[in-house]
Amino acid sequence: MKLKKSETLEIRLPYPTKLAFMARCQDEGVSASEALRGFIEREIAPPAPRVVRRGWRLVAGGIIAATVGAAAVGAVAAPALAHPAAAGEFARLDTDHDGRLSAAELRALDTDGDGAISFAEYRAR
Repeated sequence: MKLKKSETLEIRLPYPTKLAFMARCQDEGVSASEALRGFIEREIAPPAPRVVRRGWRLVAGGIIAATVGAAAVGAVAAPALAHPAAAGEFARLDTDHDGRLSAAELRALDTDGDGAISFAEYRAR
C-alpha cells in the first residue's frame, strides 16, 4: 500500500542556495521534492551493515584517485569520507542496496568504457 504524500515541510534558506539546489535537481532529472524525500529517507534508514574488506579500500582509493586526482588525494580523501553526505552518496551508487559496491556497479559508472571513472561520469551517476 502506497502512502499518500500529504504532509508538508517548510524550510528557509538563502535564495542563492535555493537556486543552486534547484539547478542540481534539474541536472539530475529529479524534482526538488523527490530529492528532499530521498535525502530524508536515507537519513532515517537504518545503517547498512558495515563490511570492510581490503578490496573495497582499493576500489575506494581508485574512485577517489580517478575523481579527485592523485595530487589531491591526501588532502581531500579523509575529510570527504568522514562527511555525513558520504552515506547518501554511497547509497545512491549501491543500486542493489546490499550495502556494498560491486564490480558491476562500479563498471556501470564507467560509461565511456575506458577503464576509469571521470568526475563527469561520477557526477552523471
